[in-house]
Amino acid sequence: MTTAEERMRILQMIQDGKVTAEEGARLLQALASGSRPTPPPTRDPRLLRVRITDLASGKTKVNVNIPMSLVTVGVKLGARFTPHSSNVDYDEILEAIRGGASGKLVDMEDITSGEHVEVWVE
Repeated sequence: MTTAEERMRILQMIQDGKVTAEEGARLLQALASGSRPTPPPTRDPRLLRVRITDLASGKTKVNVNIPMSLVTVGVKLGARFTPHSSNVDYDEILEAIRGGASGKLVDMEDITSGEHVEVWVE
């Protein structure tokens, strides 16, 4: 691949959101200096999903998809909707997510309020 093609590839990665502008600048600088840069890994496309369903009707009351870059806000949002009687440790959930956990993290029903709360990472 020629230098011009490599520059275009880096610029395309920035445009596609695969690397940040700062990462792209470092890659372009490394390319200009003659060293062979290794592109940084692509960003994690995972989402934190929060869904609350009415037990009686089965209809979804809340369905929120939050990028992992906003995971702290997402867990706090989920905490707001999770029944107060639950024994959910939100710090434990945050640690699991930061550690790369995926799948369903919270699945509970609150009979008193008639809600089914689910939180998972995809």
